[in-house]
Amino acid sequence: MSQPIVLVSHLLCPYVQRAAIVLLEKGVPFERRNIDLANKPDWFLAISPLGKVPILQVGKTAIFESAVICEYLDETLPPPLHPPHPLQRAQHRGWMELGSAILADIASFYSAKDEATLEQKALQLQHKFAQINAVLGEGPYFAGKQFTLVDAVFAPIFRYLDAFDAIADFGLLAQSPAVQAWRQALAQRPSVQRAVVIEYPQLLNAFLSSRNSALSLHMQEHTPRFS
Repeated sequence: MSQPIVLVSHLLCPYVQRAAIVLLEKGVPFERRNIDLANKPDWFLAISPLGKVPILQVGKTAIFESAVICEYLDETLPPPLHPPHPLQRAQHRGWMELGSAILADIASFYSAKDEATLEQKALQLQHKFAQINAVLGEGPYFAGKQFTLVDAVFAPIFRYLDAFDAIADFGLLAQSPAVQAWRQALAQRPSVQRAVVIEYPQLLNAFLSSRNSALSLHMQEHTPRFS
């Protein structure tokens, strides 16, 4: 790709991580431009109709929505991260949507205001992870030995689990040993490691502790629950 590429980012956004992982897998040079989502600059609002990150700027053209960005990058840059068969591609897109649903559940989990809601959200997450556990093969990645866009979607999800596990055992992968193995494999992937800044774990912990939620209380008490 001859035109300069800029990824407009936020340091904690998991959807930004998806795009960054794909760019890193493609080996294409790009610039990251981080913004404060609490104080969005006018230039950003002019190119982001939804007011969200990521935004991919390719030359003078801006593309928004992480799924669209990842699909565009996969269509225009080697190596392909989608399977070649249309039916398999459609299946993968469906699992990518499940990844987005899990991110929504994770947000509900860390924002839960009381212990009962926190446990309910944990059970919802446990169920979704069990669903994907049922379709995973020998690994190490979602589709076996080949890294795909599904892997790029789930790697940021597992970063949240790293933070949750450091707080308490919520049993989110209690029924999903294959997902646990997949999680560990993705953590070793260079593109996944480089998709965030070194300070990411500390920044995420600070964000979680500021939520005034049941999880925040767990962080203060640091006592395991749901085990």
